[in-house]
Amino acid sequence: MGTGAAHGEDDKVSRQEADRQLDAGARFVLKSKGSWLHCGYHLTTSIVAPPLLSLPFAFTFLGWGAGIAFLVIGALVTFYSYNLLSLVLEHHAQKGNRQLRFRDMANQILGPKWGKYFVGPIQFMVCYGAVVACTLLGGQCMKAIYLMSKPDGPMKLYEFIIIFGCLMLTLAQIPSFHSLRHINMVSLVLTLAYSACATGGSIHIGTSSKEPKDYSINGDTQDRLFGMFNAIAIIATSYGNGIIPEIQATVAPPVKGKMFKGLCICYTVLSFTFFSVSISGYWAFGKNSEPLVISNFLSDGKTFVPEWFVLMVNIFIILQLSAVAVVYLQPTNEVLENTFSDPERKEFSARNVIPRAVSRSLSVIIATIIAAMLPFFGDINSLIGAFGFIPLDFILPVVFFNLTFKPSKRSLVFWLNVTIAVVFSAVGVIAAVAAVRQISLDAKTYRLFANV
Repeated sequence: MGTGAAHGEDDKVSRQEADRQLDAGARFVLKSKGSWLHCGYHLTTSIVAPPLLSLPFAFTFLGWGAGIAFLVIGALVTFYSYNLLSLVLEHHAQKGNRQLRFRDMANQILGPKWGKYFVGPIQFMVCYGAVVACTLLGGQCMKAIYLMSKPDGPMKLYEFIIIFGCLMLTLAQIPSFHSLRHINMVSLVLTLAYSACATGGSIHIGTSSKEPKDYSINGDTQDRLFGMFNAIAIIATSYGNGIIPEIQATVAPPVKGKMFKGLCICYTVLSFTFFSVSISGYWAFGKNSEPLVISNFLSDGKTFVPEWFVLMVNIFIILQLSAVAVVYLQPTNEVLENTFSDPERKEFSARNVIPRAVSRSLSVIIATIIAAMLPFFGDINSLIGAFGFIPLDFILPVVFFNLTFKPSKRSLVFWLNVTIAVVFSAVGVIAAVAAVRQISLDAKTYRLFANV
C-alpha cells in the first residue's frame, strides 16, 4: 500500500518536473489532461466539418463508381495513417520523449530543417487557411439567412463575415485546446444534426422532383481529367486533419490506445455523415450539385423545403463552423503563446494574459480581413488542400512509421506504406496543378470584397 502511494507520488513529481521544462505554447495551450473521449470530440470536430457538404459536388467530376471508390479509399487510408501517426507518438512517449507538435516529430525523425522549413509552414498554412475558410463560410451562411427574410436587403457579404469574426474574437480567448472539449462535444452533435438535415432534404427534393436525374460528366477529356483531380483534392480536404499530434498532446498520460478509441468515435460519425450526405445529395441533384449541397435547397429565391428547415440547417452549420475554426486556431495560438508568454509566470498572470489577448485578437482580425477581401477563397483552399492536407495526412504518417519502426523491406507493411507515399505524392502534385488551373479559369470573376 505504502509502496503504491510512493510510486504515485513519484509519478506526480516527475510530471510536474516535466511540465516545468515545457515551453509556454506546450504548457498553456497543449495541456495533457484529456481522456480518449475528449480526444474523440476533438478529432470529430477537426475532420467531420462543413466541407463534407461539398462531397456531392466532388461526385459530379467522378460519377457514381469513382466517387464512392475514392470516398472509401480516403476513409481507409486516413484511418490507417492517423493510427500510424499515433503509434509513432506513443513509441516516443514510452521512451520518455513525448512529442506534442507535428514539427517536433519532423525535427526528430527527419531533421530540424524539415520541421522548421517544411512541416511547420505547411501546417500553419493549412490550419490558418481553415480558419479563413470557416470565417468565409460562416459569413455566407449568415447572409443566406438574411436574404430569406430580406431578399433585397442592402447588407453585403463582408459585413456578415465581420459579424462571424466578432464571434471568433470571443472564442479565440479560450485558453487551451483541452478547454474546448465541451464545445467539441456539442460540435459532434451539430455535425450529426446538419448532416441528417442535408440527407433528409436531398431525399425529399429528389423524390418530389419530376425532372429526370442526370449523372453525366461534362467536358472533354482534359476537363474531365482535371475535374477528377480537383474532386480528389476536395475529398482529401474533407478527410484532412493536419493536427493529429496536437490532439494527442491533449491526452493525459499514459497515452497508449487512447487515440485509437478516439479515432473509432470519429470514424463512426464520419461513416454516417460523409456517405449519407454524398450519396443522397448526388442522387437527388446529379451533375447539378452545388459546391455546398444545401445551396440546392434554394433556387431563384424559391425554397424546395420549408424556410424554417433551411434556417435551422444554416444555424447548425454556423455554430459548428465556430467550433471548427477555434480548433484550427490552436496551432497558431501555440506559436503565439510560445513567442509572447513567459512559461515561468502563471498562465493567468497579467504578464501572460495581455499579450495572449492582443496576439489572438490580431490573428482573428487578420483572418477575417482575408475572408472578407477574398470571397473566392474556396478555390485557394483547394490548392491548400493539395499542398497541405495530402502531405500531412496521407504521406508523412507512413514515412514517419517506416523511419521510426524500420519494418522489414520484405514485409507487407513496408511496401503498403511506400505505395501510399508514392501514389499520394503524385496525386498531390496533379491535384495542385488542377487547383491552380481552376484558379486561373475563375480569375476573371475575382473582385476584392465581392458580394457573392
